[in-house]
Amino acid sequence: MSTNLAPLVLEAIAKRYGQGATAVEAVRGVDLRVEAGEIVAIVGPSGSGKTTLLSIAGCLLRPTNGRVFILGTDVTGMGQGTLAGFRRRHIGFVFQSFNLLSPLSARENVEIALNLAGIGGREARERSGSLLGLLDLTAHAGRRPSDLSGGEQQRLAVARALANRPDIILADEPTANLDSGAGHRVIELMRSAVEAGEAKGLVIVTHDVRILDVVHRVLLMEDGRFTPSSSAAGPS
Repeated sequence: MSTNLAPLVLEAIAKRYGQGATAVEAVRGVDLRVEAGEIVAIVGPSGSGKTTLLSIAGCLLRPTNGRVFILGTDVTGMGQGTLAGFRRRHIGFVFQSFNLLSPLSARENVEIALNLAGIGGREARERSGSLLGLLDLTAHAGRRPSDLSGGEQQRLAVARALANRPDIILADEPTANLDSGAGHRVIELMRSAVEAGEAKGLVIVTHDVRILDVVHRVLLMEDGRFTPSSSAAGPS
């Protein structure tokens, strides 16, 4: 399989927890290729392996077997220090629980992602300001996360994920804590970011069928594998 230009390629990914008779196969030989500009949704019941697979794709968890490529680079065997730096530069995460830093303002939550990637000063301020504007958060730039609504906090999490123009955005249940309107807006914003080149690809793990009309493919995961009923979709 050629990995050139694809933001994300997973080859024969497996993840096993435990040993012997008590071992649990969370992911079983999964292949996935996300093309540049593509938005993919992974759906399935709890315990099907979706979040484990996303964590492996995001270099937060090492597979038991298989390889992970980010824009053609095999990251599977990277050391922890090298991997952490690579992850900050190339992967953007949007978590269900937001994972914002409560002592920091909205602007500082975005700037810290840039600082960790070696970008500071005026460049970081301008980039964070641009993203807050894109996500309609300029008026809240000086507020802490606790002063924001759930939808505003999730939009801030999206801004932070986009800060370093990642090769791939990985979103784990990004609409779970939001009402229908706010949830759809967050997905549309991430879709717009991919279309505008702010990110090269997007993978969403979700139970929210309301957002599936904006993705290019829907993959159904059961028992650690994608099922044959996984299908193509088309954003409207």
